[in-house]
Amino acid sequence: MTPILQVTDLVVEYGARGGLFGQRASAVRAVDRVSFDIEPGRTLGLVGESGSGKTSVARAVLGIAPVGGGRILIQGHDVTRVSGGLLRARRRAVQLVFQQPSTSLDPRRTVAASISEPLVHLLHMRGRPLEARVGELLELVGLEVEHARRLPRELSGGQRQRVAIARAIATAPSLVVCDEPTSSLDVSVQAQIINLLVGLQAELGISYLFISHDLGTVRQIADTIAVMHLGRIVEAGPVDQVLGAPRDEYTQALIAAVPSVERIGARRGMPAAQAAP
Repeated sequence: MTPILQVTDLVVEYGARGGLFGQRASAVRAVDRVSFDIEPGRTLGLVGESGSGKTSVARAVLGIAPVGGGRILIQGHDVTRVSGGLLRARRRAVQLVFQQPSTSLDPRRTVAASISEPLVHLLHMRGRPLEARVGELLELVGLEVEHARRLPRELSGGQRQRVAIARAIATAPSLVVCDEPTSSLDVSVQAQIINLLVGLQAELGISYLFISHDLGTVRQIADTIAVMHLGRIVEAGPVDQVLGAPRDEYTQALIAAVPSVERIGARRGMPAAQAAP
């Protein structure tokens, strides 16, 4: 079975600006030869401290970070450096759920308008089919049709993140990149959003690249885990194996920072939440 995402020896470098007295400063290497795969319908949790490079990996997969080396394949197709029609296809196949639902939605646009945007621009939907698809997506994420007329300020944080998820799955992507999607939410709402993502994966077969610094959240949703430190993956494998018997000192330090391993929490096992907090 071909992986949904294959990342091989990925390098991300940010070009430095002019240095002192006009000298060119060295480029900053944020990601240094990172490799991993994500199988269809599975979740990879990419964890590490702020500045470890995990968000730069996500941005490279999405095509919005400079790739200095390596390859990125989506469903077997090399998308490392694409443009035109291939870039459009990439945007349909890979979508993003942002960390802050309050800033990822246009405050002047209704929920329906926000969810419709990728459907209009990428799938060219109009009229009744568009309206029907928006209603279907709202139902999938646990919201009511009447939410379509609301503005983001009229929704709770959890509801806004549900709208963001609905928009991300609108084009039936094969991969959704989730960049700290629960870190700005209350603990009880975090659990409901994680359950929603797990339920959508079971129903739609979506794969997730789940970026987080929270080991408990990653253990709930991920099948495999990759631990990043200073731009490199220092340990990777099945989530229970890595968190239960970590080999790398950095991974051990991350786990030690959690009050107890038991508090990391049990994996999955709960149905998708129906409430819309």
